[in-house]
Amino acid sequence: MDILRDADIDPAPLDGRKVAVLGYGNQGRAQALNLRDSGIDVVVGLREDSASFARCAHDGIPAAPLAEAADGAALAMLLVPDEVMTSAYGAIEHALPQGAALGFSHGLAIHFGFIDPREDLDLLMVAPKGPGTALRSLYLEGRGMPALWAVAADRTGNAAAIAHAYGKAIGCARAGLIHSTFAEECEADLFNEQAVVWGGVPALLLAGYETLVEAGFSEEVAYYECVKELKLLADLVDERGIAGMREAISNTAELGAVVGGPKIVTDEVRATMRAILASVREGEFASQLKQEEAEAYPLLKAARDKARAHPSERARKIIEKLSKKG
Repeated sequence: MDILRDADIDPAPLDGRKVAVLGYGNQGRAQALNLRDSGIDVVVGLREDSASFARCAHDGIPAAPLAEAADGAALAMLLVPDEVMTSAYGAIEHALPQGAALGFSHGLAIHFGFIDPREDLDLLMVAPKGPGTALRSLYLEGRGMPALWAVAADRTGNAAAIAHAYGKAIGCARAGLIHSTFAEECEADLFNEQAVVWGGVPALLLAGYETLVEAGFSEEVAYYECVKELKLLADLVDERGIAGMREAISNTAELGAVVGGPKIVTDEVRATMRAILASVREGEFASQLKQEEAEAYPLLKAARDKARAHPSERARKIIEKLSKKG
């Protein structure tokens, strides 16, 4: 695997050149602040009615409307939500200089054709593998977060060098830049979100909680056993890997995992995972995302309401109070 680190990268491609970070959400804010602290000439681009102008002012970072921010930029990083990429790119398309670079931290907009960039633009991706809050805190600690990098179009011959310099400037090259493609990053990320970390795991936690409560266990015990302990697992896996995690727990817990795991992740579950991956690759989810935005997010709103109303939230609040008292 091709991994680049700070010492391998020439920062010159961004020296003295304007970088526009479009969007000031989780990734936009962290990347913009890291760029500024690395000495990059950065400006944040926002919708004219955006409340983030005040936050930029508080953070001491320059901000301007989208087109104004992109005007004269050597690199414009589109860090707005995927479903509004089309309109955001439309706002900056005619402002970007000839031969500029258009950057992303997720491959969806290019891979699934949400935007049709000008033929003269370099297209690159630097995708930190974690949330913006962690990207920023690691940078401030003198450490970094690994990132994937890729080039979808190299019209100037400089796209890879710009991507590397950008990854260095936001601190990711301290940990390592891993070569990938827009398709690989996008499809793997969408699959993970649906089938594993953000879809599969929470559904499994709640199913476990509901099973215990239905069998007469208290809500607090069910929550602690099936939801709260996830952090212990995540910390161990992060520190030791899955094999090391198994070695760190009791024989009782390890045997329970050996006996119970295959009964949960059956051949049928694996077949469902393969079907989810196929639907991602065929663009079904990308189409659903655009439709969800066009209809004002009915599925997301309903899911958020359902999650807030779930009985496990009552148990969570009780346990939080106990933890604070302790």
